[in-house]
Amino acid sequence: MSSPSTLAPAATAPTAEVLHQSGLTAMSLGALGVVYGDIGTSPLYAMKECFAGEHHALAVTHANVLGVLSLVVWSLVLVIVLKYISFILRADNRGEGGVLALVALQSRAHRGPTWTKVCVILGLFGAGLLYGDGAITPAISILGAVEGVKEVTPSLGAAVVPITVCILIGLFAVQRFGTAKIGTVFGWVMLAWFAAIAVAGLAAVTRHPSVVQAISPHHAVRFFIDHGVAGFLLLGSVVLVVTGGEALYADMGHFGRTPIRRAWYAVVMPALLLNYFGQGALLLERGGGVANPFYALAPGPWLYPMLVIATLAAIIASQALISGAFSLTRGAIQLGYFPRVRIVHTSGETEGQIYIPEVNWFLMIACVALVVGFKSSGNLAAAYGIAVTGTMAITSVLFFGVARGVWGWSRLSAGGLVFGFLTVDLAFLTANVPKIGHGGWFPLVAGTVVFIIMTSWRRGRMELAELFATSTLPIEMFLADLSTSDLHRVPGTAVFMTSNADGVPPVLLHHVKHTKMLHEQVVLLSISTDEVPTVPITKNFEVEELGQGFFRVKARYGFMQSPQVPRLLARCLAAGLFIDLDDTSYYLGRETLLTTGRSRMPRWRKGLFAFLSRNSRPATQFFGLPPNRVVELGAQIQL
Repeated sequence: MSSPSTLAPAATAPTAEVLHQSGLTAMSLGALGVVYGDIGTSPLYAMKECFAGEHHALAVTHANVLGVLSLVVWSLVLVIVLKYISFILRADNRGEGGVLALVALQSRAHRGPTWTKVCVILGLFGAGLLYGDGAITPAISILGAVEGVKEVTPSLGAAVVPITVCILIGLFAVQRFGTAKIGTVFGWVMLAWFAAIAVAGLAAVTRHPSVVQAISPHHAVRFFIDHGVAGFLLLGSVVLVVTGGEALYADMGHFGRTPIRRAWYAVVMPALLLNYFGQGALLLERGGGVANPFYALAPGPWLYPMLVIATLAAIIASQALISGAFSLTRGAIQLGYFPRVRIVHTSGETEGQIYIPEVNWFLMIACVALVVGFKSSGNLAAAYGIAVTGTMAITSVLFFGVARGVWGWSRLSAGGLVFGFLTVDLAFLTANVPKIGHGGWFPLVAGTVVFIIMTSWRRGRMELAELFATSTLPIEMFLADLSTSDLHRVPGTAVFMTSNADGVPPVLLHHVKHTKMLHEQVVLLSISTDEVPTVPITKNFEVEELGQGFFRVKARYGFMQSPQVPRLLARCLAAGLFIDLDDTSYYLGRETLLTTGRSRMPRWRKGLFAFLSRNSRPATQFFGLPPNRVVELGAQIQL
């Protein structure tokens, strides 16, 4: 028999395995609240759109119900399980996912400049579609949840749009406070949501267990044979069950692939299947005339708590897309595809907790306009499908470059798999083409506008860089001239920020020309962004002494990081560069662009780039510089 002293450590100290499992459980719970909000609220409107929607609605027959359920099941299996869970989640960029991560990975694929250029174009348009998705998801999710009030009292139907608008305005209004405090409860609320929809569906399935036959794919095949083109076009509604698939990949950096997979197989997939089967069983039980099969699963007094938890789940799903839009914008800025905007860090502990006012209010206006304009989740579903299927297809194409160039797969293996992905993606996309005139135009317009902005900004910055490179003086020549001059040196440190790490920044030349003096210590600071999510803080800068009080500091950041220059300079002491931040001035150049130059950009792109440049946030805010210590020197540049 063991002694008490022998037993004590085992009773009080958890093993590493227990701690590891506990951490995975906590991360899986967090993934429920962020990753699966979008796809988790699809039961609110997906089946309703198939059988009671305004586009290609079906008659409620036994064959039709089993056919649609079979399409639902195999859509989840082929798109979510096979494509995203099994393969796409493996294509991470240092742990980070999303369409921009796939674009960044193409540079390592070594597939040639033409392929890389095509992938960048596709990736940027995919990013534009994600902004459209970010506007549609809050609108359709909350609208679909609030439509349950019509099941309580049909006379409240006129209040659905005003209530939805009020919730949306409130949701966007609280974004500036951050989600750190309420984020911990998201997982528990979504766990309750998935439990509620699973129980509601199971009750109906037990009354009509024959719906489980829909697991067999032959019901889907028979459905296509019986309905022909009309059956194929119904895929435009069935695709709503896989909305949110991109979120699994985009949010991988926050949770990791293992917690996301665990949450899917343990909670999300069983709950979704039970609810969809339950809605199908209810339709078989009641036949036609069921306006909203989701809320019909919660009869009598159960309707009220279901309405409340559905609204909470829709808000959480919306929050995930809003936060994703913030992260996407920051990544685009760091990679040089988007003008600087104001980035507010809402948490002192979590790097990813950010708030971007311009994006927030743009999304709010778009969401409210969509709700007021479309008035029902059924109408919005037409716009939703194009955004989802377009992004899915782009992800498949970009995945091919990763599989071939990064993982070294053969052309047959990579091409065969991606061909299978695209067969499903393009089938869904084609089925949504007839809906372009009924709302599908919105994500296309949004994607095109964002694409034009991103490409114009990138092209303009490249043209400016070429102009600056031709007029940049080598640092060695400048220092040689400085050693023979009697230029007055004043106490303190001057930091000149430059995009060219090797030459003398134009702002320094302008300063010397106009003031006829220099500080005793001069720092030439260049900040570059690597195509990785984060750069370790111990490896992101290097200091080089140039002589005569000059130092060159090169800093590197990841595209998911926000540079803070004063913090960076404070860490330079370890590299031998002492800077008194209270006696430091920061010099920046501010260009006024004229569109009368001879650059290769079309005139309309020059005008757009000049407009974006005038309205972008000043570097003072973006780099965290103290405003009272910044000197800006302007110059007119013909582009």
